[in-house]
Amino acid sequence: MSIETGPISRVGAPRDPEAGSRSLLPEDVVRRAPKALLHDHLDGGLRPETIVELAAEVGYSGLPTTDPLYLQRWFIDSADSGSLVRYLETFAHTLAVMQTTEGIRRVAREAAEDLAADGVVYAEIRFAPELHVEAGLGLPEVVEAVLDGFRQGEAAAAAAGHPIRVRALLTAMRTAARSREIAELTVRYRDDGVVGFDIAGAEAGFPPSRHLDAFDYLRGESMHITIHAGEAFGLPSIREAIAFCGCDRLGHGVRIVDDITVGPHGEATIGRLASYVRDLRIPLELCPSSNVQTGAAASIAEHPIGLLSRLRFRVTVNTDNRLMSGTSMTREMLLLSEAFGWGLAQMQWVTVNALKSAFIPFDERLALIDDVVKPGYAALASAAER
Repeated sequence: MSIETGPISRVGAPRDPEAGSRSLLPEDVVRRAPKALLHDHLDGGLRPETIVELAAEVGYSGLPTTDPLYLQRWFIDSADSGSLVRYLETFAHTLAVMQTTEGIRRVAREAAEDLAADGVVYAEIRFAPELHVEAGLGLPEVVEAVLDGFRQGEAAAAAAGHPIRVRALLTAMRTAARSREIAELTVRYRDDGVVGFDIAGAEAGFPPSRHLDAFDYLRGESMHITIHAGEAFGLPSIREAIAFCGCDRLGHGVRIVDDITVGPHGEATIGRLASYVRDLRIPLELCPSSNVQTGAAASIAEHPIGLLSRLRFRVTVNTDNRLMSGTSMTREMLLLSEAFGWGLAQMQWVTVNALKSAFIPFDERLALIDDVVKPGYAALASAAER
């Protein structure tokens, strides 16, 4: 049985009750606004200049160009195919330069610095340790290099006046068979900055239930779990991630909209699975620009985030892969503001959603919301009224 809701806008985004019309937020305001990020891949956020420099250091000659500007454009164009499989192929180049402790540490440090400069105050960045061992590194060495880089980046960001807290998610590849090993690594470093476990990679043909041993182990250790599900594959992937694997969050989860029907007058009928996701407040790690690139959404204006926000799902906004999408949290928020008329109230709402859903302890989440996010948005709103 489905659930009927009242009429909703076809655009669907929750609007600021004080906003009389659609408005585009100024870019400087959006950049200064405190933001939280739950879904960002370390190997998808490198600076183009860093790729070129690291490639020269390690002797990697496979780059399509060594001009940073053209390289950045190449990544975006190649990822713009509408296919998740093609999108994932671009990572061969970033992973090629992330096979040494020095390279990995630098990429992690710069990721923290770049996010902080963009106004992000809390970030969970994920990476797959098993993809960084081609030159002989051990899995623990990879994790320790990333965590060390994050700490260096946090220190540099604080010195620059942009404090940020960065935590790690360890990802296992759903197409491989090392998920239990990565799960044990997650627990091993849980007190050093690793806050959760993830699986990623091609969804079709590789259901999350193939990794039940890892998920059973993690639940026994009271470890947080997020799963890439409902991006390229639909409701069955989401159902397995929740029912069999016990995930705390859905990585993307955008295809939950397949279980929602919007009638001719804007009325929404919500199916059983979508109702369950909403009722349990299971967070959706939505990545608008990336979802358009991989074909999960036709455009930003047609992205299900509008409908899902209006229906009060636990929506969060994320970058996924900043290099491949040529994006940032500021850009994602600006795109949503333009498409759906979002203002500061909506930005604060999704930011609080993200922090409520973060994998750090409750008191730390609450402190960020009460001491950083709410005062930050209140100050911006007050300045806008003057």
